[in-house]
Amino acid sequence: MASASATTLSVGSAASFGSIVSPKLQSKAFVAKCNARNYLRNFSGLKAEAFVQCESESSFLGRESVAALRQSITPRAQKDKQRSWNHVQPQASYKVAVLGASGGIGQPLALLIKMSPLVSSLHLYDIANVKGVAADLSHCNTPAQVFDFTGASELANSLKGVDVVVIPAGVPRKPGMTRDDLFNVNANIVKGLVEAVADSCPDAFIHIITNPINSTVPIAAEVLKQKGVYDPKKLFGLTTLDVVRANTFVAREKNLRLIDVDVPVIGGHAGITILPLLSKTRPSIAFTDEEVQELTARIQNAGTEVVEAKAGAGSATLSMAYASARFVESSLRALDGDADVYECSYVQSDLTELPFFASRVKLGRKGIEALISSDLNGLTEYEQKSLEALKPELEASIERGIAYAQKQAVTS
Repeated sequence: MASASATTLSVGSAASFGSIVSPKLQSKAFVAKCNARNYLRNFSGLKAEAFVQCESESSFLGRESVAALRQSITPRAQKDKQRSWNHVQPQASYKVAVLGASGGIGQPLALLIKMSPLVSSLHLYDIANVKGVAADLSHCNTPAQVFDFTGASELANSLKGVDVVVIPAGVPRKPGMTRDDLFNVNANIVKGLVEAVADSCPDAFIHIITNPINSTVPIAAEVLKQKGVYDPKKLFGLTTLDVVRANTFVAREKNLRLIDVDVPVIGGHAGITILPLLSKTRPSIAFTDEEVQELTARIQNAGTEVVEAKAGAGSATLSMAYASARFVESSLRALDGDADVYECSYVQSDLTELPFFASRVKLGRKGIEALISSDLNGLTEYEQKSLEALKPELEASIERGIAYAQKQAVTS
């Protein structure tokens, strides 16, 4: 979930094209530093460093818009005596790899990550069709340089020196399919990719998007254990989309500003294992029993809603890419030293008797700093019953993932 501390707007970063940047396309950046805490608010859950940057030549806004933005920022920046106009701090310093970058989630996700001012290098890997995606993205005038890697022979190179690995690879859901129907295919894909991560960048944050997340995260954990590099603080199942949906649906239902709404979602990432804690919504809101039941059901079945609407043409790719980019940005902020980063994620947990559980977590430079247990205190009767009801299904999914990974280890 998005924290409400300092926020940044970055406009028009240095143009980059793959690993080569033409001197003719480089321009002198106009940098205005101001106290973003006072002047800018949270934007869609994404936040970077506390500065506003405008490029004089290559900004996609155009010179006139940049000039207007300069004029609006200048008086504020001049009043802030604690910050300097001339001192430019390097911002883009992290490497991110997207495994499955040419797919329905991978492409929009790569674009959103490319927009982050904290990313210096974006590694795109897939078994095919990734060169065109990389070439296309490399034309966007943002700091991250884009590199493409195709096929198993280039997988290890795609992971060298990477700080954050995001795994959207796998087959999507189709009408009539549950997330568990995806298990046999996607379980093997996740296993192979996580083995490569363990060998090439064992200290990286690992973000699992591939469904069924309730099982693929335990699979990843077992693989990392077998490799002797498992760090539970750095393995995340991305359930951020459930939070994004909950915030959106509640804001619309109650006619609230989206930026103000924060609904924690616990449990897992499939059907009834998705449990939005509407009683913990911020700001505090009163819901009727009927509203709670309707909103909970819609949040739990939102993925199916998209699958059916696309009528066989795919699943929730764009919203998942957006939600995943939000979590990636939060991870980068945490790595960069932001001390106020909280998100919901499916992780190894001791908040319940289940070994993996989604809850709010506090992120830091070394991964998870704390599991936020307070959200599970003072639940309503409906929420408590729903929590107990989801546990058997979530436990079965966890055990299935662990059993698969252990069986594969024996037969290999």
